[in-house]
Amino acid sequence: MTATGRLPPALNIIAIATFAASLSARALDPVLPHVADEFSVSIATAASFAAVFAFTFAIVQPLLGAAADLFGKARLMIICLVLLGLANILGALSTSFPMLFATRILAGIGSGGVFPVALGLTSDLVAPDKRQVAIGRTLAGAMTGNLLGASASGLIGDFLGWRGVLAVLGAIVVLASVAVLAGFRGAELAHAPKTSLSALKHGYRTIFTNPNAPICYSAVFIEGCCVLGLFPFVASFLFDLGETSLSIAGIVIAGFAVGGLFYTMTVSRFLPWLGVRGMMIAGATLVGVQLVAVAFSPGWKIQALSLLAMGWGFYMIHGCLQVFASELSVEARATAMSLHSFFFFMGQTVGPIAYGFGLQHAGKAPTLLTSAAIMIALGLACAKLLKQRIPGDAAGRPDVAA
Repeated sequence: MTATGRLPPALNIIAIATFAASLSARALDPVLPHVADEFSVSIATAASFAAVFAFTFAIVQPLLGAAADLFGKARLMIICLVLLGLANILGALSTSFPMLFATRILAGIGSGGVFPVALGLTSDLVAPDKRQVAIGRTLAGAMTGNLLGASASGLIGDFLGWRGVLAVLGAIVVLASVAVLAGFRGAELAHAPKTSLSALKHGYRTIFTNPNAPICYSAVFIEGCCVLGLFPFVASFLFDLGETSLSIAGIVIAGFAVGGLFYTMTVSRFLPWLGVRGMMIAGATLVGVQLVAVAFSPGWKIQALSLLAMGWGFYMIHGCLQVFASELSVEARATAMSLHSFFFFMGQTVGPIAYGFGLQHAGKAPTLLTSAAIMIALGLACAKLLKQRIPGDAAGRPDVAA
C-alpha cells in the first residue's frame, strides 16, 4: 500500500479495466427507441434492459465480492471483462427480444465483476488519506467509458443501428481485457491481499455492525433510483421535443459522464475546501437543481449542460459514499465494496420502474421534482449521519489511519 507520495502506477491498469467495463453500461440508452421499434415493444418495455442489467449486476455482488476476497481480485476482473465483451457480441446477433434480454443479463454479470472489485483493489493499494483522490482516478476510467459508450453508441447507431453498437463495443471490451491481462503482469497487484473463509465471515459481521453501513448502503440505493433511473427515458424525452437523432441523445446522456470526469479533475482541490460533509451537501444540491431543470423540458443543449452539472454533483456525493464503504472493513474490503454496488444497482433496478410509473400516472414535472427533493434531503442526511470510524477489523494494522 502506498501511504504517502505519488499514487501507485497499478491504478492506471485498474482505470483501463473500469473504462472497458463502463463502455457498455449506457450503450443501449440512446438507441432504445430503435430497439423498441424493431421488436414492436413500448419504450417502457425496452427500458427494462437498463433495469435487468442493473438487477443482475446487483444480485451477483455478494458472490463476486466474496470470490474476489478469497481467490484474487485481478483474476476475477479479467474473466468478467471477457464475459462482458462476449455478451455484447451475442446481443448484436439476437433475433428476438427475449434473446437480447438474456444477453443483457450476462452483460450485467460481467460488468458486476469489474467495477466494485476495481474499487477494492484501489483501496488495497492506497492509504485512507489519499483514497478519495485514488478512487477519483479509478472513476476517471469509468467516466471516460460511460462518455464514449453513450456518445459513440448514438453515432454508431445512426450509421450501423443498435446491433452495430453492441458488436463494436463488445469487440473493444474483449481487446481491452487482453490489454489489462498484459498490464497486470509484474504489477503491484500480483501480491494483492487475499483473505480466508473465516476472515470473510468475520468481515461480514464487521461490515454490518458498523453504524455507517445502513446509512451508506441506503444512500447509494436512493442515488441509483433517483439519478441513474432517469437515463433510459432521456432519449424519449428528446423524441417528444422533436429531436429524433440518436447522436443527440448520446451527446445529452454523455454529458453526465463529462461531469463525472470534471469531478475527478477537481476533487483534489474541492475536498480540502469543502470537506466531506460539504462535498455531500453541495453534490446532492447540484443534482437536485439539475433534475428541476430537466423537468421543464429545455432544449437538448441545455439538457446536455444540465446532465454535465448533474454528473459533477452526483460524483461529489457518490465519491464520499464510496470512501465510507471502503472503510467498513479491511479484511473483506472487496465484499464491502460489492455490497455497496449491490445496493447502488438495486436502486438502478427500481429507478426505471419508479420513473415509468411516475411518468405515466403523475407526469414528467412532478416525478422529476420529487426526485430532486429526495436527493437534496439525502445529501443533508448523509452529511449529518455519516462519521469517520475505524473498521472493526483494523486493530493493530499500521496501514489503516486512526
